[in-house]
Amino acid sequence: MGSQLPIDLFHWIISLVPIAVLMFLLLGRNWKGIEAGPAAMFVAVLISLLIFNAPVKTVAVATAKGMWNAVFILYVVWAALLLYLVTLRAGAFDALRRGFMEFSRNELFLVLAIGWVFSTFFQGVAGFGAPIAITAPILVGIGMKPRYAVLIPLIAHTFAKMFGTLGVGWLAMLRVADVSDPLATAVEAAVLLGLVNLVGGLFVTWIYGRGRAVVHGLPLILIITAIHGGVQLGMMYVNQVLSMFVAGTVCLVALYPLSRWKRYAAPAPITHRPVMLDTPPVSKTAVTNKQGAEMGLGLALFPYILMAVISLLASGVGPINEVLRQLRVGFSFPDLQTGFDRLIAATSPYSPFAVFTHPGTYVMVTALISLLVYWKKGFYKPAGPTQSSLWANLVKDSVPSSIAIASFMVMSKLMDYSGQTSVLALGIASVASVHTYAFLAGWVGILGGLLTFSSTAANILFSQLQVQAAQALPGLKISTVLAAQAAGGTVGTVIAPANIVIGTSAVGIVGEEGPILRYALKWVVITGVIVGIAAVILNLFQ
Repeated sequence: MGSQLPIDLFHWIISLVPIAVLMFLLLGRNWKGIEAGPAAMFVAVLISLLIFNAPVKTVAVATAKGMWNAVFILYVVWAALLLYLVTLRAGAFDALRRGFMEFSRNELFLVLAIGWVFSTFFQGVAGFGAPIAITAPILVGIGMKPRYAVLIPLIAHTFAKMFGTLGVGWLAMLRVADVSDPLATAVEAAVLLGLVNLVGGLFVTWIYGRGRAVVHGLPLILIITAIHGGVQLGMMYVNQVLSMFVAGTVCLVALYPLSRWKRYAAPAPITHRPVMLDTPPVSKTAVTNKQGAEMGLGLALFPYILMAVISLLASGVGPINEVLRQLRVGFSFPDLQTGFDRLIAATSPYSPFAVFTHPGTYVMVTALISLLVYWKKGFYKPAGPTQSSLWANLVKDSVPSSIAIASFMVMSKLMDYSGQTSVLALGIASVASVHTYAFLAGWVGILGGLLTFSSTAANILFSQLQVQAAQALPGLKISTVLAAQAAGGTVGTVIAPANIVIGTSAVGIVGEEGPILRYALKWVVITGVIVGIAAVILNLFQ
């Protein structure tokens, strides 16, 4: 960080303009990410060149690095969507629905198993709105009112976003921010996310049946929270990328013995259930192939079991991992100087990644093998005359999010290399105390999640700002503010309109986003305050 940066009100306001433009276009004009992202990125380019006097070379290199960072993230996005489309067309989700409905006679247990545990597990491997789109229809299928079927997974799976989808949010943070102590940051993030998970479980249970439901479900809530949080925290010391996937898998497996517990094997003694219909539409239709064979729960879970095996072999077995890591891809970039004498060292190569141990490769291999298995067994259904092909659907669904994420990555790198992020951070730090900023760091993340509807994109936009604020305030730990950013970024996605629309579209209630948003906003405010207080406490432990 150069000493010539202009830390004054004019430059602070100008530095805020790209973010303000993004906010206005997303919220005020209801633009989509594919539209708002490039527009805000263009504004960042103009300010870099005209106000911060960044050389054209610096802008060009920042753009190239941002695009390269985007490739790393988008590899996971495309592979995860391919897996989702394959399992959807094979009917695996319908088979999972039947399996869950036959699992327990306790309705609250099923609500928590589907809306919380299964949506969290799915976030661990797929994400990008899929957990809501998948679990909301399943909840409707067991008799839940559509509005609540959207709200429950929207809230319940949130904590898994940071380290879910094979750590895509964590990987994004590492690539846009100067994370001085990754392990400490990951551990503190796991602690804060554990609190988010607990509040989510309690809130969902209260929505289901108010106080009586909370009393009945409290032991289950505490056990699920302990498994999710404990396994994820332990995995921080082993492999952060696989932490949520492993935690989600362990909790999913734990559902079987929990369902045999007498307390949750029999119907719940709860008469007031405002989220449920009086006559649930229970379906008995099985998923069958052309020969009439039924898809069992094991085959429906096959992709996720396979991914667990591939991931653990490739990342957890030292000799295998060492061989696979040999192929590394990266580019070299020259040293740079900003318009205010900030020096950026040359990199050779810049941010390389090992192709065969990249999380996207695990998902891609799983998707392709699953496609073959479902095809051979006669469950995969090719596109009909009025449907798009698998690959056409993949492109159609991936391009908008890809453009949005790429533009966010470039915008973040431009603001960093020109000095805009530094000015914002130093400006905030100059007027905030250590404890005040520790509390507000999570709310910065919430704002990012709200604006971008993605915790990954929120980390891309604000992680470096959080780092530089911590550097400017003695006594404020970088690990704490980044952990608060991680937790806040996930919480903010709950009130992102795009995420709510994913759910309302999946259950056919488009237009009812308002009531869902009002419920979700209550949870966001409560959780945001808890995260802020916890961040202040964490920061006290130096």
